[in-house]
Amino acid sequence: MLAASLGLNQPARAQVGMPSPDPGTNTGINQGRFIGVVVGTAAVYALTSYFLGKAWYTKRVPFHSFNDNGEWLQMDKVGHATTAYAISRGEYELFRWSGVNERASVLTGGLIALLYQTTIELFDGRSEGWGFSKGDMVANLTGIGLFMGQQYGWGEQKMGLRYGWRQSIYPPYRPNLLGKTAGNQMLKDYNGQQYWLSLNLASVLPVGPSFPRWLALDLGYSGSGMTGGHANPPYFDADGKEVQFTRYRQFYLSPDITLARLPGLNGSGAQPLVSAGQFFRIPAPSLEYNRLNGLRLHPLLLPKD
Repeated sequence: MLAASLGLNQPARAQVGMPSPDPGTNTGINQGRFIGVVVGTAAVYALTSYFLGKAWYTKRVPFHSFNDNGEWLQMDKVGHATTAYAISRGEYELFRWSGVNERASVLTGGLIALLYQTTIELFDGRSEGWGFSKGDMVANLTGIGLFMGQQYGWGEQKMGLRYGWRQSIYPPYRPNLLGKTAGNQMLKDYNGQQYWLSLNLASVLPVGPSFPRWLALDLGYSGSGMTGGHANPPYFDADGKEVQFTRYRQFYLSPDITLARLPGLNGSGAQPLVSAGQFFRIPAPSLEYNRLNGLRLHPLLLPKD
């Protein structure tokens, strides 16, 4: 199950995506900003928990666990890692913006992400049809570790995780499971979701000073043909004919833009906000490979199937 919540921020020099000159220094906490960040984070956490409970968790049962590692072609696991990464990154930026030092901000961002995602797992453990998943928790820790490891080790994010979505054709066949509205489908329909590992090329390749610092290369993953977790249940149309879908994985390669490194934003006060907020991937041409259709070029937006 996927949930997403983001933070924004920072005026000091250490920035996500940019080197930090001295991770141990602190120019002083801005009390107004710090109080705002703490109150805002608590409010968003409470509201997110409430609305997720309304949208997803309708029937409560005694706490239990289950193994869902084989479901949804592992799309939900990649989603958990991406969400945990995004929360860690956003909260880090918020606390840096309020004046908290680099190392404490990294740790705080990771702990808040862990709180968010563990809350989701506790909800799952009390929900009919789901359960507390150790696999989900491993995915959560992977996303948090990706952020914290890069920020502690390099003082920047050379790579990040992003989310993309397009409406698929499958929710009408199981609307209660995959979502009746576009908003619910963004959370529930794994056929419509894509997850991207975005590599900032200037950070990972030995390029010269004239190379565009904003250019990134994204590796994407998705799945299609899924109307059930492990397998698709039988479905018959109005004429009594069985409708069958083939489940398959999709892999993508696409250029991308690291917005915070664009000329004019790099080093500006808006850079931290942009850096923390780039959770949703900007649509761009992509090359897809899957076992059914081989290679396919998408000029901009992905199709619904």
